[in-house]
Amino acid sequence: MPDFILSCESTIDLDPSTIDEYSLHYVPFHFTLGNKEYEDDLGKTIPYDEFYKRMSQGEITHTSQVSVGEYINYFEPFLREGKDILHLSLSTGLSGTFNSAMTAKNLLQDKYPERRIEVLDSLAASSGYGLLMVTLAEKKKAGAGLDELKTFVLEHRLELHHEFFSTDLKYYVRGGRISKTAGFFGTVFRICPLLDMNDKGQLTPREKCITVKMAQKAMLKKMASCVQDGPDYAGRVFLCQSSCLSFAKPVAEAVEAAYPKMVKPARIFPIGTTIGSHTGPGTVALFYWGSKRTA
Repeated sequence: MPDFILSCESTIDLDPSTIDEYSLHYVPFHFTLGNKEYEDDLGKTIPYDEFYKRMSQGEITHTSQVSVGEYINYFEPFLREGKDILHLSLSTGLSGTFNSAMTAKNLLQDKYPERRIEVLDSLAASSGYGLLMVTLAEKKKAGAGLDELKTFVLEHRLELHHEFFSTDLKYYVRGGRISKTAGFFGTVFRICPLLDMNDKGQLTPREKCITVKMAQKAMLKKMASCVQDGPDYAGRVFLCQSSCLSFAKPVAEAVEAAYPKMVKPARIFPIGTTIGSHTGPGTVALFYWGSKRTA
């Protein structure tokens, strides 16, 4: 069986040690902070605390996706080594990077006809995307081949749930996720909207919560309504947060108490610089396996 690598993008929002632990490979997005462009290298160049502090102080951020040329330069060394590639992109509901990866694949396939490059839309984002990649890595380690993993992704990616809430809406307004009017009233009344990811891989506002505690409770209630196997859930739970660890910890503790059979601990990761450029500080997200997302 040909050797293959599991490939993704920096928007998986895992830490470098987890990337190494599961032998994952990633290609970086880019972000601009102030007037300088950086690679999204999982917080190595600019620590996350510094990144969110500078955002809070008013520095503007922009992001750019991976180009076709960057994908070619990233993929080709693996192909030269005789390895096939299973690459998952950030959700097409949030970015066009899937199309860039597909174009690079088609160009390289002619040059390396004996090699296999599979590019799939994860329909996932942030540490939910990371949870999908970790799940694939565990299955690969247990002996699953490229075809089996491809089938798993296509059959189960919509069973990966994403729940988000945010305490600062101005970054969502700037990115077009929330209207200016909704953002104004949300800020005045300190509303923490609960969002999730729909079946097209797009972030969708679902519920308006008045306080962080209400948002935390709503997040846990939503999980209880659709988590795989209900209270007997035995899978992994990932969370991520942007400079608000104190808001994420109570959610992780409540999840561990509610699902005694889950893989512990419920791991909390920082939201990376690409996703964080659009959420800003003050966002918490929860990821787990559940019923299929239908809307």
